[in-house]
Amino acid sequence: MNDLIGRVFSFEKTTFPNSSELFGKLSTQGQAPKALMISCADSRIVPEQIMQAQPGELFVCRNAGNMIPPFATMNGGVSSTVEYAVVALGVRDIIVCGHSDCGAMKALSEPELLGGMPNVAAWLRHGAAAEYVVSSCTPHVAGTERVRAIALENVIAQIANLRTHPSVAAAIARGEMALHGWFVDIGAGLVLGLDGDTGQFVPLREDQPLPVALPAAQRIASEADFAEAAE
Repeated sequence: MNDLIGRVFSFEKTTFPNSSELFGKLSTQGQAPKALMISCADSRIVPEQIMQAQPGELFVCRNAGNMIPPFATMNGGVSSTVEYAVVALGVRDIIVCGHSDCGAMKALSEPELLGGMPNVAAWLRHGAAAEYVVSSCTPHVAGTERVRAIALENVIAQIANLRTHPSVAAAIARGEMALHGWFVDIGAGLVLGLDGDTGQFVPLREDQPLPVALPAAQRIASEADFAEAAE
């Protein structure tokens, strides 16, 4: 702990002075983050480091298992953070980010690990769909591969939950919102992205198009809108 506290003094003496212009701008003009990332609270995953983001560039929400409760199931920090990011800050990209060796996914795979942690067990029910998909569709997968499969499916499940939030649904319908599903392989230093067209996770590569779970595109649903578009 003393080592961590010592870094606070380093921030005051070195980091802040070297970026004083940036912090001054943020303090007077406020924030305008480019994306919201919902990631796991695991200490090995640092969203700002993964994206090499400077202060003010990334709005972050972290919790056990990078869960997003469906809208109206509970009034909590995740739902409020999503709503604020979309409505107040005008964020147009949301990234749901899972990772390898996730303790929450291990608990979904082996519920007996949750003895004495009733609150954690209740929270992880938001990922029940991911475990069920893996158990139903690939029952032969076991061990670390099963945990990894659940983690990947959980990213997909949480994106589905995210789309139940009215602020997100409206932004998607207006063509103002893109959703991204990422998976960080800690040991390999690799980031995978969900390709919404194929349903597969593929490595993010500088020389290739960015895989997007749901690209921004206006959605026309009502008959009136169809008629207007046809004219």
